[in-house]
Amino acid sequence: MRKWITLPQKKRKSASMEEPSNGQRGEPNAPFDASNNGLTSNGLIPQLFTSVPTLNEAASYIAQTTSIFTGCFSDSSVEPSRDSRNPIVHAQELETFSCGQTRGSVASISDFPSSSGRHPTTHAESSSTATAAPINGEITRTSTSVASQDASADEESNPSGGIGISMFKSLIDRARRTVRGSADDIGWLQHASGMPPVEDGTERFMEILDNIRHGLHKLPNSMVYLLVPGLFSNHGPLYFVNTKMSFSKMGLACHIAKIHSEASVEKNAREIKEYIEEIYWGSRKRVLLLGHSKGGVDAAAALSLYWPDLKDKVAGLALAQSPYGGSPIASDILRQGQLGDYVNVRKLMEILICQVIKGDLQALEDLTYEKRREFLMKHQLPRELPVVSFHTEAGISSTALATLSHVAHAELPAVSPLSASDQPTKLAVVIPLGAVMAACAQLLQIRYGEKSDGLVTRRDAEVPGSVVVRPKRKLDHAWMVYSSLNDDPSEADASQVCEALMTLVVEVGQQRRHELAMKDE
Repeated sequence: MRKWITLPQKKRKSASMEEPSNGQRGEPNAPFDASNNGLTSNGLIPQLFTSVPTLNEAASYIAQTTSIFTGCFSDSSVEPSRDSRNPIVHAQELETFSCGQTRGSVASISDFPSSSGRHPTTHAESSSTATAAPINGEITRTSTSVASQDASADEESNPSGGIGISMFKSLIDRARRTVRGSADDIGWLQHASGMPPVEDGTERFMEILDNIRHGLHKLPNSMVYLLVPGLFSNHGPLYFVNTKMSFSKMGLACHIAKIHSEASVEKNAREIKEYIEEIYWGSRKRVLLLGHSKGGVDAAAALSLYWPDLKDKVAGLALAQSPYGGSPIASDILRQGQLGDYVNVRKLMEILICQVIKGDLQALEDLTYEKRREFLMKHQLPRELPVVSFHTEAGISSTALATLSHVAHAELPAVSPLSASDQPTKLAVVIPLGAVMAACAQLLQIRYGEKSDGLVTRRDAEVPGSVVVRPKRKLDHAWMVYSSLNDDPSEADASQVCEALMTLVVEVGQQRRHELAMKDE
């Protein structure tokens, strides 16, 4: 048998509406249905809720959380229309039971249809259908807007609920920031005001490279060539070694800058300045620089910060795969306010760089978009300096994923140590750098739709005012300095690419000097 619950109602002021009482105050005579199965009108349900205050707090917390959640993911809410003849509770109204103060909204039983499809009514409804009968503690109906207006009061009266709402909002903000990532920062240099345009030098570069592969070398002996390595170069013994050997065989003076690549950009800029001055005063020859990855950023910073002291000592600059505008990898790792803060990603990187590698976290932070934008707005490369920027795209095929890079040599002891003719056996140390670069390139392609060499996007590697080289050949970020075991002999190697880049810088410098001479005349 169906049981109906008898809810108390307030006494009507009108005498005509009063009905005989059952001997207790505040109790209505008529139940919602003709059947009353023993539940007196003392208000069993209201007594249950008023005796458990925690339910009030829970309902208030749910109201606040739902309001915040709706505001985060929806710009506007659509409320169902009301029928003036038969008011129906809004779909967005919330329920809250309180003993002495109304906090949320509640729908009375009369607002919900019965199994027959009609709304059960009380005797009071015969005279007023627009007003729901309050229960013991003034259970009333309010809209979602009223609940949101009382959110601040709820937080004060319920500190735990306020903390929960704050944590929820923080979670939403972190999720949005994490998902958005570096989408708004990639390629920012191409849209920045006041930046000079770039010039495409790919065709001329390919011509020079073809001549080099056929034995035609044009680099002058009147310069000294300085190679500036990138991040973590101190842990790669073969970094730029093949390129230096190739230059030395041609009779050219070539040096590899011995800097601490894991140091900050400004610290390395000072050391590069000292390198340039030492080379110039020792040889009386101008210096032509080629920087790879962060090494290009360090070299450009040295020329930007100390150009008045170096303008007569430097012939030009080539940047190979350098994150001149910033790196999405560095930015995504170190950006604050992301979900990664919950696992302290920044602290993990600090331990890796500072304690394991013995470097400075500032080295990686200087490659973020925020730091690069801040630096370049203050210090730009001089317009008269010949600059060539080179960037590539990494392959993401199965062949690229199987690429192994030769990064070091391991010397094994000779079989006969007493024999002078026996030399220690060298064993190549290889690691799957190509696979790592391919995986990172695919990640950047999927997440941002940007082509990259695995660490640097092509748009961020273009230096404003430079001659840009955009080869079609698939080359990852590590290829420029570490030879792979499956290099195609029919293609140019890294040392030949470096030579072609420096040759192009020399030609750009000659062309600019000729243009300046024509203007002076």
